[in-house]
Amino acid sequence: MRVPLMQITTRTDLPDRADVVVIGGGIVGTCAAYYLARRGVSVVLLEKGAIGAEQSSRNWGWCRQQNRDARELPISTKSLDLWDRFAADIGEDVGFRRCGLLYLSNDEAELEGWARWRDFARGEGVVTHMLTPQEAAERGRATGKAWKGGVFSPSDGTADPSRAAPVIALGIERLGGRVVQRCAARGLELEGGAVAAVVTEKGVIRTRNVVMSGGAWASSFLHQLGLRFPQASVRSSILSVGPGATLPDAVHTSRVSVTRRGDGSYTLAVSGAARVDVTPRQMRYWSSFLPMFFKRRKSLAPGGTQGWASGHETLRRWRMDRETPMERMRVLDPRPDMGQIELTLSRARELFPALAGSSVAASWAGYIDSTPDGVPAIGETRIPGLVLAAGFSGHGFGIGPGAGHLIADLLTGQNPIVDPKPYAPSRLDGSAWGKVADF
Repeated sequence: MRVPLMQITTRTDLPDRADVVVIGGGIVGTCAAYYLARRGVSVVLLEKGAIGAEQSSRNWGWCRQQNRDARELPISTKSLDLWDRFAADIGEDVGFRRCGLLYLSNDEAELEGWARWRDFARGEGVVTHMLTPQEAAERGRATGKAWKGGVFSPSDGTADPSRAAPVIALGIERLGGRVVQRCAARGLELEGGAVAAVVTEKGVIRTRNVVMSGGAWASSFLHQLGLRFPQASVRSSILSVGPGATLPDAVHTSRVSVTRRGDGSYTLAVSGAARVDVTPRQMRYWSSFLPMFFKRRKSLAPGGTQGWASGHETLRRWRMDRETPMERMRVLDPRPDMGQIELTLSRARELFPALAGSSVAASWAGYIDSTPDGVPAIGETRIPGLVLAAGFSGHGFGIGPGAGHLIADLLTGQNPIVDPKPYAPSRLDGSAWGKVADF
């Protein structure tokens, strides 16, 4: 893989039974298993490849409240508090810092939108600061440019995508939970229409509760059970440059965004830029996603056949006694769009003179799975005992702790950390398709 990732060693054997089995070892799955283990629940986390190897290590690492959809703001705020606690609770650093996030702009309409969000967020107890041209120039002095304004959100921050999910997985094991890598879940056994067991490539685990947190694989997995989950993925390409420059910890502009990594290197990306690779499930749900794709048409471009070949969005039914697509593709590691990589580096060098001599240290791509309304699906499905947590629409890393905590709340009957209704999978019956909140 091109993307940096902390490798961890976990157990290889399966228990005969567990209270909960979590399928998918990204940030959401690891957090769900972690908070279940903290409550003394017998939990097994299954990952077909390596912990955190897909989108959870391929993102910017931003943990933000700023500019969140109104439905996601409460879980974003709770997640920041949970990010703060990981290092002390687990005993290892996930790279989280409340460094603040800086947004700079010369677009009046964009600034007005940020100001409206600031006013809305103030009512929710979130403080962000609109910047005057002078303040924007000072905070953005590394650009050497004048700015009409900007935003600084001091309580937001970043975590290290290369470490976060693996470190949390270590925390699961220290709490008595079990993490098993390179073990694909092939499907579920049902009794009386309810979850009875998980069938894996290594054997069967009896359980009454399953969390499907398989990211871009979720819709295809649910399809095996006759469940309809509208999901589509886009391929995003980003890069990193080595240490040496002195730049803001995290800054966004319409041209390029930059994030300082834990080792002093920087991740560079263009917000929203992605390729739409054709897949069977995308073709099935194309009408559901038309409003979203149309709204983002300036940043999306046609892709190729990588997604089809990867098999993560298939319409096929597979057998549980034979090899499945998850075993043939242990890690979704698509080729980055080199044209986008070159454009991103060019824009970064233009915006930040300190990067003039920088070259690409690494580049990678990842599939960002989305729902039609851009808000994740978290909650019970029509199959008793099966909880869905997918479709995080590019927001999953930052809100992963809150999502994991909410899942643990739902499964243990505790008071939920946030109102779960906005995330209910049942909303995706067609009535909410394409509708996006004002903020």
